[in-house]
Amino acid sequence: MAIRYNAATLGRIEKIVEDAGYTLRYERGTFQSGYCILEARKVVVLNRFLQTEGRINTIIELMASLDIDQQTLSVENRRFLQELTGKTETVSRD
Repeated sequence: MAIRYNAATLGRIEKIVEDAGYTLRYERGTFQSGYCILEARKVVVLNRFLQTEGRINTIIELMASLDIDQQTLSVENRRFLQELTGKTETVSRD
């Protein structure tokens, strides 16, 4: 999938993170990787000086380490997340 690096794509990605229960903030700081995750509070802090492309790439990169329950996402956002990460969530039926 070819990603369009624009404000609309960034908004969709931010919505997925927020729907997963995380607070996404853009702030100043010395971030070696462009972001910081405060796990106990479910807060993701990104370097506010990143341009749109950097923000999109950074959020996609960190999605792998976030605990995102795909069942809480809308069908559209679930598909978009799966396209971005290449992962699908399987539901076990006991």
